Amino acid sequence: MTTQISEVRKGEPVSSEPVIRLDHVTKHYRSGGGVTDISLSITKGEVFGFLGPNGAGKTTIIRLLLDLIRPNSGTIRLFGLDSRAESVAIRRRIGYIPGDLGLYERLTPREILSHFAYLRDKIPWSKVAPLIDELELEIDKPVRTLSKGNRQKVGLVAAFMGDPELLLLDEPTSGLDPLVQQQVHEQVRRAASEGRTVFLSSHILSEVGEMAERVGLIRAGRLVAVERVADLAQRSAHVVDITFSSPPDLNFLSSLQGLRSSSVVGNQLHAEVTGDLNPVIALIAGARITDLSIREPGLEEMFLTFYEQPHV
Repeated sequence: MTTQISEVRKGEPVSSEPVIRLDHVTKHYRSGGGVTDISLSITKGEVFGFLGPNGAGKTTIIRLLLDLIRPNSGTIRLFGLDSRAESVAIRRRIGYIPGDLGLYERLTPREILSHFAYLRDKIPWSKVAPLIDELELEIDKPVRTLSKGNRQKVGLVAAFMGDPELLLLDEPTSGLDPLVQQQVHEQVRRAASEGRTVFLSSHILSEVGEMAERVGLIRAGRLVAVERVADLAQRSAHVVDITFSSPPDLNFLSSLQGLRSSSVVGNQLHAEVTGDLNPVIALIAGARITDLSIREPGLEEMFLTFYEQPHV
């Protein structure tokens, strides 16, 4: 059974040719794993978050987009070009940072970035230096002496240099301290504001929620949902914590629509409720309450909503 996912919503920008388009893409490895029947389109200027735990298939999708591996079935197009037949032309327009970044240990970041700039249509150093300064990257020490965070900065500068039309970022803030992470977030937002497209793969849900307009949720190689971040909250449960003056009579819960789960410890009720919260307020209006807390779900809880659904 194939899950049908609606990706076009009222108010979304419509493009005659998506920057990224996958149609029923399947890639299976002999050792197991991979992705199955992935269909997805991403428009120009969009920051798209691709979420899933390690091993779910996020990196496989990026490698397919880059033509580093090829699908067993299905088609992939970037900028309207076939990912296999026109992969060289496509790569000229892409900036990429892999999740397993490897660098030349004996070279300095200056030497590595100069080499990459030359390969990328001789990008002038004047367009590389501002990125280096923004990330406060030390560029004249051998890579082997650098921390993981500084190595990651080298990869980020290499990905963003030359203002590529499409950025494929696989766990881009791995190893970075919070301040530098915020700088990377700003670079991503700036790229989108300039009309460039960002495909951001991560398992850090709060990070993706901060930058992306839409997210794709992948589980065990299958795309289980494509949603706007704002819409995810409407699909997820609010967390309600109520402290009563005495142990509560919970018979009222049987008539409460949208109740996903509930538990009581002493005088405290903890519940998860979807949909309209007014019925909750109405039902407890006559009770003696000493404390009440209702909060929106975090992105982690929204994500778990989909992971708890049956796998089809």
